[in-house]
Amino acid sequence: MGKPMTKSQFVAMLADKAGLSKKEVATMWEMLVAAVYKHTKEDGEVTLPGIGKLQKKHRSARMGRNPATGQQIQIPAKTVLKFRVAKSAKDAIL
Repeated sequence: MGKPMTKSQFVAMLADKAGLSKKEVATMWEMLVAAVYKHTKEDGEVTLPGIGKLQKKHRSARMGRNPATGQQIQIPAKTVLKFRVAKSAKDAIL
């Protein structure tokens, strides 16, 4: 397996396929990312058809253990992001 595709490589590939400039594609990408973040924050989830779903989840406080000392510690509650891959994406890659 090679190195993952960088943002600039991704933008260049899309610009080449769409016949647009890299600047136009980069602007569209930034707008898409901003919209996904905004709607996930407000609505709790966003579905990207054919790719997957980004969900905001609340994780309750819990007891944990410091691996270095073995001492028990309290881990505070927090909100995390989870990404669930769409079945069509799994089928296309696997």
